[in-house]
Amino acid sequence: MKTLGDANMTGSQSMMAPTPTNDALPRRFSDFETLAQALDYAARGARGLNFHDARGNLARPYPFAELREDALACAHRLIAHGVKPQDRVALVAETGADFAQLFFGIVYAGGWPVPLPLPTSFGGKESYIDQLNVQLTSCDPMLFLFPKELEEMAGESGRQQKVESIAFEDFIAREAISCDLPQARGDEVCYLQYSSGSTRFPHGVAVTHHALLSNLAAHSHGMELQDSDRCISWLPWYHDMGLVGCFLSIVANQVSTDYMKTEDFARRPLAWLDLISRNEGTSISYSPTFGYDICARRMSSQTKAQDRFDLSRWRLAGNGADMIRPDVMQSFVDAFADAGFSPKAFLPSYGLAEATLAVTIMPPGEGIIVELVEETDLSGGDATEGRPHRFRSIVNCGKPARDMVVEIRDEDGAPLGERQIGKVWTTGPSLMVGYFRDQEATDACMVDGWLDTGDMGYLSDGYLYIVGRAKDMIIINGKNHWPQDIEWAVEQLPGFKQGDIAAFAITTPGGEEAPAVLVHCRTSDNDERTRLRDQIRERVRAITGMNCVVELVPPRTLPRTSSGKLSRSKARNLYLTGEIRPYDIAA
Repeated sequence: MKTLGDANMTGSQSMMAPTPTNDALPRRFSDFETLAQALDYAARGARGLNFHDARGNLARPYPFAELREDALACAHRLIAHGVKPQDRVALVAETGADFAQLFFGIVYAGGWPVPLPLPTSFGGKESYIDQLNVQLTSCDPMLFLFPKELEEMAGESGRQQKVESIAFEDFIAREAISCDLPQARGDEVCYLQYSSGSTRFPHGVAVTHHALLSNLAAHSHGMELQDSDRCISWLPWYHDMGLVGCFLSIVANQVSTDYMKTEDFARRPLAWLDLISRNEGTSISYSPTFGYDICARRMSSQTKAQDRFDLSRWRLAGNGADMIRPDVMQSFVDAFADAGFSPKAFLPSYGLAEATLAVTIMPPGEGIIVELVEETDLSGGDATEGRPHRFRSIVNCGKPARDMVVEIRDEDGAPLGERQIGKVWTTGPSLMVGYFRDQEATDACMVDGWLDTGDMGYLSDGYLYIVGRAKDMIIINGKNHWPQDIEWAVEQLPGFKQGDIAAFAITTPGGEEAPAVLVHCRTSDNDERTRLRDQIRERVRAITGMNCVVELVPPRTLPRTSSGKLSRSKARNLYLTGEIRPYDIAA
C-alpha cells in the first residue's frame, strides 16, 4: 500500500512524494507575532500541503518553502497592482495551491484576504451570484480573484459590483517585480472571515494576527499535538473550520496535511477514509456530523470496513460546525469498528468565526459523552403531571480552549449556576475585533469584551453542553420548543435523513403561533403524499405534543448556508414569501 508521508522514494518518484510527517525543524506552537512570520518559520522545514485528486491520488505536494516563495511573488504582484495595507482582496476559496499562495501573498502585501465560497450543488447560478454580491458589497474589495472556470459566475458578480475581477491563473502569470513589503503588527487585522449566515445575512468577521495565533496555539494545546500527527481534510477553505482549523493552523503549527476537494468528498466520501488509512503516522481529521453520517450510510451496502480501511491510527476524529448527533456517531462506530476505529478518537468541540474558531475542545481520549436532559428542562417549562418524561441527548463539547472563558447567562445577562440552561457567552484573546463596517451588529453581540454567541447551553463540571441556537427557538403558548426536536422526530420515519426537514414558527391565518415543518418529498403519488403528510403530523404530535403545519416540498428545495448547514431562517422567509412552493395535495 502506498503510504502518506513517505519521503524515502527515489528517482522520478521523488518529485511526487508527499511532504514528510516528521521533520528536523523544532516545532513551534503558533508563538509568532504575525501569520506571515508563521509561514517564514514553517518554510525552514520540509513539511507542507499535499493536494489529492478525486480518487485520493497525490496530485501536487506543496512544501511550506514553496508556498512561501510563491506567496512572496504574489505579494509583489499585488503591490505592483496597487494593493495597499488594509485593502480587502476577495478570493474564491478553492482548495489548491493557487488560493494558498494568493491568501498568504495578500497577507505579505499588508492587505486583508477575504475568502468567499465556491458554488454549491444547490441554488444554481443566480443564487451563487447573489451570494457573492452580498459579500462583495459588505467587504468592499479593491480586487476580486477566482479560478478561471468560475469566470461566468464570479466574473459576472464582479461586473455587477463594479469590482476589478481577475482569474487566479491570469494574475499568477504576471511578472513579479521585487519591492519592499510592509511589516504588519500583531494587533492589526489579518483577514475577514464570513460567518455562514445561518440566522442572519453574512457579516465579515475581522480577525487580528494576535487573535488568530492565540486560537491556533489553543488548537495545538487542546489536541496535544504530536510529532507523528498528520492532518487529512476535505473541509472547504471558505468555512472557519476548514480555513482556520485545517489550513492556517497547520502552517502555524507546522503539520503536513493531505487535502481532497470538498466536491470530491461529496462524490466519493469513502476516499476520505482511504487517505486516513494510508497514513502511517497518527491522523487528525475533522468533519461536521453529516460527513460521518454519509460515510456510515455508504458502508451499509458495501463489504466489511476491515477489508478496505485501517483506521486504527486515527488519533483525533474531530467533530464540530453543527449540532453533534450521538446517534450518527454511534452509527459510524458500528460501521468502522472492524476497521480499527476507536470511539475514544472522537473529539467534540464548539466554536464560531466570531471567536476565530475554537471556544471549547474535548480533552483527547474522552470521546463522545452524552447527557439525557428532560424536555421541560430544555424548554424552561414545568413538567405536566402525568405526562411521560421525554429526554434529548445533549453532547459534551469539551472544556474552554486555552485562555478562553465561558459563562452561561440568563436573558438579563446575569450568570447562571451549574447545569442551568442559558445563553453561552465567551471572552478571551481569540475574539474578533468586530464585524467589518457594521458597528450595530457588533454592539448587538459584544458587550464589555464578552461575546454573546447566540447559542444556548449549560456548564457541568467545567464542560460545555450545547442545546441549540437561541434564535431558532419556537415559542408556542409561552413554551419553548427546539426545532431540532421536531426535525429529529421526522427523521425517525423511513426514507428521511438529516437535512430533509426544516422546522420553524409561523403565524396562522387565525393569528396563532404554530410550528411549520417543511419536508423534502420524493414521491409523485398524491395518495402517498397525503399519507406521508398525515404520518409526519402524527409523529410530531406524538413526540412534542404540538399540532403543526406540514408542507411537502420538492427535493433540494431547503436552503443551505455556505458551509452546508440548513438555514431555517431563510427557509422560513422563502416559505412566507412564496418562493418555496409546497406540493398541492388534493383532498
